[in-house]
Amino acid sequence: MPAPDLPPLPSALSTAPLRLRVLHLEDSELDHELMLAHLRRGGIDPDALRVESEAGYRAALAEPWDVVVSDYNLPGFSGLRALEILRDSRLLLPFILVSGEIGEQVAVQAMLTGANDYLLKDNLARLVPALLHAIEGTEALRAKQEADLALGQSEQRLRELAQHLQANIEAERTAIAREIHDDVGGSLTALKFDLAWIERHARDPAVAQRAQGALETVTLAIESSQRIMHNLRPAILEQGLIAALQWMTQRFEKRNGVVTVFRTSRDELPPLPAGVPLAAYRTAQEALTNISKHAYATRVEVDLTVAGRVLSLEVSDNGRGLIQEDLAKARSFGIRGLRERAAQVGGWVDLSSGPGGTTIILSVPLEAGGDTGHGEFDGLQDDPDDPTSWDMLR
Repeated sequence: MPAPDLPPLPSALSTAPLRLRVLHLEDSELDHELMLAHLRRGGIDPDALRVESEAGYRAALAEPWDVVVSDYNLPGFSGLRALEILRDSRLLLPFILVSGEIGEQVAVQAMLTGANDYLLKDNLARLVPALLHAIEGTEALRAKQEADLALGQSEQRLRELAQHLQANIEAERTAIAREIHDDVGGSLTALKFDLAWIERHARDPAVAQRAQGALETVTLAIESSQRIMHNLRPAILEQGLIAALQWMTQRFEKRNGVVTVFRTSRDELPPLPAGVPLAAYRTAQEALTNISKHAYATRVEVDLTVAGRVLSLEVSDNGRGLIQEDLAKARSFGIRGLRERAAQVGGWVDLSSGPGGTTIILSVPLEAGGDTGHGEFDGLQDDPDDPTSWDMLR
């Protein structure tokens, strides 16, 4: 139970006594009164309760207190036991141990257990400074804990926002890919059929030649549209993650002229939880994009393994590696985006880099069961009877 807000600590210019609620574990009424006298003499107006049993102490902890002052020796009880009870209760209260005789070993043990200070009963002149110092330290710790809690809540909200934005991005990509497939694909297909008809029926060789050139241009436009659609919405994932990564690495090698090797520990993966195939695909896609732009690599290796119910995707290259300035760029969100995407499916991303190249590893624990993870693309498969199907446009 948190202590109430405290008034300012007394100073040389303050004449009003500081009112504090003090829980005192003491079996001697005389010693209790002596402690109260020292507090009043030090400028404190104590609202104190004396208890001497464990049951009474536990019951008293349900009330708000500013500080606990405890004798070391109590009938059937001890100050160290009281300190342990306070620690287990998770109440953030300063605790000062007082004893007629306390050895150095006991004092060290009390401080290690969480006591703020320890005093001897024959030297209570230090009681008020020790009490005020303990309260001040506890207030600082409480403020730090509240700040840490607020920071953790803020970070959680940011993670949730990042996940929400990532989900929206994927939804937008899917919508754009569908429009390219339905609208652009249909229009290009119709145009290709018309140009082919003109080429076949043209009597003027010049017209036929122009029609042939237009057909080649449309074919290039179809290929570009197909590439854009696959980047936006990897329909190849409908064939499974292994097939998608094989296709991606082959396209990367062909387009960039970089030797790219794909390896997998098995021919067929077990059913994967929803979202995992897309997370792995996007991780490989981002890694290969960065390699093509910055790495100056001559060889890339992509390894996909499932072992011990953990899926691992490793993308490594033999390029120049990342320098500290690359990682410190204020607007460099690639790795951060990969980590957020991995976190959405309960995984994480590790990055290592040096003069010999860079390696990115995605690790995702797989729960028992799960589905195939293709749900993100339901309704977007190519229809072999659809005249705008990309299979017919190739």
